[in-house]
Amino acid sequence: MALIDLHTHSTVSDGTETPEELVETAAAAGIGTLALTDHDTTGGWDRAAAALPAGMRLVRGAEFSCVSLTGRPATPGDRATVSVHLLGYLFDPTHEAIVAEQRRLVAERVDRLRRMAQNVAADYPQLDADRIFDHVPEGTTPGRPHLGQALMRAGVVGSVNEAFAHILRNGSPYYVPKSDTPVERAVQMIVDAGGVPVFAHPLARKRGRVIETSVLADLTALGLAGVEVDHPDHSPEDRELLRGTAKDLGLVPTGSSDFHGTNKTTPIAAETTAPEAFEELVAKASGVPVVAGS
Repeated sequence: MALIDLHTHSTVSDGTETPEELVETAAAAGIGTLALTDHDTTGGWDRAAAALPAGMRLVRGAEFSCVSLTGRPATPGDRATVSVHLLGYLFDPTHEAIVAEQRRLVAERVDRLRRMAQNVAADYPQLDADRIFDHVPEGTTPGRPHLGQALMRAGVVGSVNEAFAHILRNGSPYYVPKSDTPVERAVQMIVDAGGVPVFAHPLARKRGRVIETSVLADLTALGLAGVEVDHPDHSPEDRELLRGTAKDLGLVPTGSSDFHGTNKTTPIAAETTAPEAFEELVAKASGVPVVAGS
């Protein structure tokens, strides 16, 4: 049975494979349905679609950078927030609100990368902060992995994972936050554009603070359709918790690799989505169709 992987990245954001190479890698791994979900951009859609071999399907999507409360505040003053990600599938890429927000987020990413590079270079002068964008291809959404690659080229670290662990992690002295989209607004934008919103890796605790499941309940009332249950950064216990939460809320449970090429060690198709879950997601979409290779 052909595999379904609903969360991957290309060089159009922070992956290391072009959209064409990503399709080739997916096909070689036995994937029959691939979702391209670059960060805050749809720039790789057409290239991936054109590269599809016969019999393979492409789900056009994006991963939206968002911010959320960690849970329902116990008191009016309890407003702790956390960075989260929302996967949007099969939405209309020309929808006015999405176009405007993606442009704003890309501008935020550019400014953030420049500022973080300057912060890092103050302690690691072998990094040339003024040349940080020289290796970010035109049309690519810049991000911290590009700074990690620059640190590798400068000999500061041996891998992008090492760069994140010691230098680029959230809360490090070099970290610069960005103004992400409130997750409630992102859900509404995707739904309004005919798409299907799925909460990405909500309990990836190794990345830092995570949401409470009450957030998923609140977002379900706004149109959240699914939750990423099987993800490389989820523990077995948290997968069971999320599976039960999805069942209770009527959310579609998905599984995905979150493949980034060599920027991460997780292989493509490390986690996959059940065919019946995928078909349930597609039935909720009215923005753009799934593309089939010919």
